[in-house]
Amino acid sequence: MTLPMALASFWLLTMLGLGLLRIWRGPSVADRMLAAQLFGTTGVALLLILAQSQAQSALRDVALALSLLSVLATVAFLTRVAGNPPGSTDD
Repeated sequence: MTLPMALASFWLLTMLGLGLLRIWRGPSVADRMLAAQLFGTTGVALLLILAQSQAQSALRDVALALSLLSVLATVAFLTRVAGNPPGSTDD
């Protein structure tokens, strides 16, 4: 692994740690969901760096699947929030 890839990996892992802190502390559900979206995006980037450094194309496929799952999680969250605005009650 080259130095730029190692530095990029370290930076991305640092961002994952900060995202984990945001998920843990909140303050709102939307902040937690955005941090979870950060996990998906950063995970894809880390998988692509790993695929390039190890020359394994299968990791690119895993990154593609993770990106699709990340988008679906965001759509599910937005559907839930849009269907249930703050202050409304579920019957």
